[in-house]
Amino acid sequence: MAETISIQATDGSGSFDAYLARPAGDAPRGAVVMIQEIFGVNAAMRALCDWVADMGFIAISPDLFWRQEPGVDISDGSEAEWQKAFALMNAFDQEKGVADLLATLNTVRALPGSNGRAATMGFCLGGRLATMMALESDADCNVSYYGVGLDNLLGSAGRITRPLILHVAEQDKFVPPEAQAKIRAMLDGHPQATVYTYPGADHAFARMGGHSWNGLAATIANGRSAELLQRCLG
Repeated sequence: MAETISIQATDGSGSFDAYLARPAGDAPRGAVVMIQEIFGVNAAMRALCDWVADMGFIAISPDLFWRQEPGVDISDGSEAEWQKAFALMNAFDQEKGVADLLATLNTVRALPGSNGRAATMGFCLGGRLATMMALESDADCNVSYYGVGLDNLLGSAGRITRPLILHVAEQDKFVPPEAQAKIRAMLDGHPQATVYTYPGADHAFARMGGHSWNGLAATIANGRSAELLQRCLG
């Protein structure tokens, strides 16, 4: 069952929408905050939420571009959409995005049917934000798919106290080999953070139907994500 709900921003600037997918059944469930790519809460993000709900968790994907343009819903299918997506990303205030994610986390934990446990899972820009949430929030676990710019965040890796998975695409054109090596070195031996690298996979390998879809890498990564969610939220 899916619906759209409204969440109040904590800075008093207004409210934003979020796509909410609930699992079948009445038992209390953990929740996953699904963090968008640069294309907004589009069909791919809604499908990912539905997938998480099929696993038995509450899934919620907030509209993080609402301060610029509410309701962004585009794809990777045309040059015009890519240009718009990059413009939105470049103008995006990441700290305000984290504040909106914290508001979403608090909201979903208090929803009827929630057991109070919640995680984040993000893709691309959302993968970066999920890593920021691992540093700045009390989410029960966090999952980052091909997060960008992580080598500039993980100098503070000592602040990560809950499980974090990073899914890294070996051939990611936005995360060069030297950045990947730096990420692995920063997290080497970390008790809570695990880096998985997917040989031959490019950025966005887990976006079904996207330009870089890699069924094998996505299946392996999604299995690892599902196991972590079950362990932390189940």
